Amino acid sequence: MNNWLIYILLVCSTVFWGGNFNAGKLAVDHLPPFTAAALRFGLASIVMLLILFAKEKINKEALKQNFWSFVLLGLIGVFGFNVLFFVGLKYTSAVNGSLIMATNPLITVLFAIFILKDKFTVQRAIGFLLSLIGVVAVICKGSLDTLTSLNFSGGDLIILGGNICWALYGVLGRKIVKNSTPLLTTTITMVIGAVVMIPFALAETQKMPLLDQPGSLWGAILFMALLGSVLAYLWWNQGIAKIGAGNTSIFFNLVPVFTMLITVVTGSTVTVAQIVGGLLVISGVVFSSGLIKFKSKAQVAEAGLTAKGK
Repeated sequence: MNNWLIYILLVCSTVFWGGNFNAGKLAVDHLPPFTAAALRFGLASIVMLLILFAKEKINKEALKQNFWSFVLLGLIGVFGFNVLFFVGLKYTSAVNGSLIMATNPLITVLFAIFILKDKFTVQRAIGFLLSLIGVVAVICKGSLDTLTSLNFSGGDLIILGGNICWALYGVLGRKIVKNSTPLLTTTITMVIGAVVMIPFALAETQKMPLLDQPGSLWGAILFMALLGSVLAYLWWNQGIAKIGAGNTSIFFNLVPVFTMLITVVTGSTVTVAQIVGGLLVISGVVFSSGLIKFKSKAQVAEAGLTAKGK
């Protein structure tokens, strides 16, 4: 598979993830949050299990060795993240949600520094600051009065909590999971998270006729489960295998862009504050990722001496 095809698949993944926010907003307009999350990941778990059995089968030794790690990751990264995601979308916009989630690479970097002892560079610090300013602009909707009175949207803060869960999921997975493949880890944690959601979903839907819901809702659930969960994950991992995790992660910055484009196409409005905040978030993440690099004076001097020597 050549690099251009990989790039196309990665862009498609970000389109699906961008659409997840719009589809999720539609889902929570008709369903309670636990029910929407359980339907999405219940279906996605079944499909992922079929793919796992077809490609790898279950490695019993890896499952036994990492069982409690999988439970922790399932509770944080699938149950915690998605419940906060759907609850947050009941009280904020899809665009706000996607822009806040765009800081995930930076939050992940911070957790990696403290948990995995990764290095923290000046460039990463500047990128984090730019992104943080962007998130504040999105949450406050450009209003200084909102900032000074700390009158933030509850939905924005809930989405931020889900973002923290997702960052922890990625970092803890690197630290506590041993001798497991990404496909096995993701499938089992997805199944655990979906199973934990089911009792909460049943309690929500005791008096709710699911079969009477509109077709648009089921279309949104299918989109999030099959495209926004299964295909996006598989293609993302193909990208990591082909061009590396660092180069692949850069594409995540396209998610809020596609969410805003989808929002505009569907007739909603995007505020100037959201656009400016989104640009700051994306700039910060790109800067922090190392896509834009600045050489120190010593490096510039060394490069000059090398050029003269030639």
